[in-house]
This record gives sequence, C-alpha cells and structure tokens, in this order.
Amino acid sequence: MKSITINGSQRESVGKKATKALRNAGQVPCVLYGGDKPVHFSAAELAFSKLVYTPNAHTVVIELEGGTVFNAILQDIQFHPVTDNILHVDFYQVFEDKEITMDIPLNFIGNPRGVRNGGVLRKNRRSLRVKALPGNLPDFIDANIEDLKIGNKLYITKLENEAYTFMHPDNTVVCLVRRSRAAVTVDDDDDEEDADDVPATETDDVAAVKD
Repeated sequence: MKSITINGSQRESVGKKATKALRNAGQVPCVLYGGDKPVHFSAAELAFSKLVYTPNAHTVVIELEGGTVFNAILQDIQFHPVTDNILHVDFYQVFEDKEITMDIPLNFIGNPRGVRNGGVLRKNRRSLRVKALPGNLPDFIDANIEDLKIGNKLYITKLENEAYTFMHPDNTVVCLVRRSRAAVTVDDDDDEEDADDVPATETDDVAAVKD
C-alpha cells in the first residue's frame, strides 16, 4: 500500500490556548496512539490534502523534527461544522508484525453482461474492511463483474485473498445486477434469481448506498 508522508513538530503544550494558536497559524493538532504513550504533534493543514480528500486508502509516515519517524494509519478526523477546516486528527501507530484493520476501496472491473442486456448494476459496497499485516494491505480490491447476469449477485466470498481477512459476513453482497423495464432477456437462463428481492441478511447497506 502507498504511504503519504506528514511532516510535523512535536507539541509541548496541549491546552486549549495552545491548540487555538496552532489553528490560527494554519497548523492542525494531532495525536498518535498505539505506542507506549500518546505522541502530540502538529502539522500544516495542507499536508493532509492527499490523505483526506481522496477515496484511496493510504498508510502514513509521520516525520517529526529531530528525525523521529512513526508508521501509522488515519484513525479519526474532525472538521469544522461551517468551514470544513480540519480541526484535529488522530493517528494509530502500526508495526510490521501486528495486524491492523482498514477500509480498502473496491475497484470494479468490466461491464456486466446483465447491464449490456438492459439490467442495472447496483453497488452495495464502495469499500471493504479488511484485517492484515501492514505489508499485505492492498491499495484496492479488484472485483471482476464482467460475467454478472441479470439477477446475479457478487458475494464477498468471491473476493477472498490469502493476504488479508474480510471483516464482513460471508453472505455480504458486494454488488448485484437488477432487472429493469428495458431488460432484453434473462441472459438465456430462465431460472436465474431476481436481484430485486435481496434478503436483508445478505447486505447491511443495500438500502443505504445507491449507485
């Protein structure tokens, strides 16, 4: 997985007055957890643009003045409710021999056969949560949907990989091809199931996420 470097300065004072002064100077107060003790530091707000404003997943290399370096992942971020400026960022320190959990974006490959016959592709997931050693985390998860017919669903079990473990039930539906009024046929298979009726147990966000 690709890494983004954040250059920062360790904070000596963590009170409200010091934090406000940092923000007024265009700096973002940050905390790194996961080590022996929390590390408080600050970094320029512009340094977070490639990390925050992207659908891609990245690990982070935090380089502090004096040569101290930490490997981490983004854990939480707070935005101003009006200006959307970054107010605070939490990181979690990672170690090469300890597994971590991250949301990895999906990369859908191909134009489904069912869509070519007039069906509609519905993506229930834009990313999947996986657990792996840092060195095994992928930049994205490929999902080949070329052969999906009308009524077909792509289950998470079709995407299994030895390098990481999915943190979802096996019956999670990643995407499906629904029948539409414009559908020509059912792709020569009269007994294909209709994807319009997807049991709630097969996906926990099918109603919440729309293509």
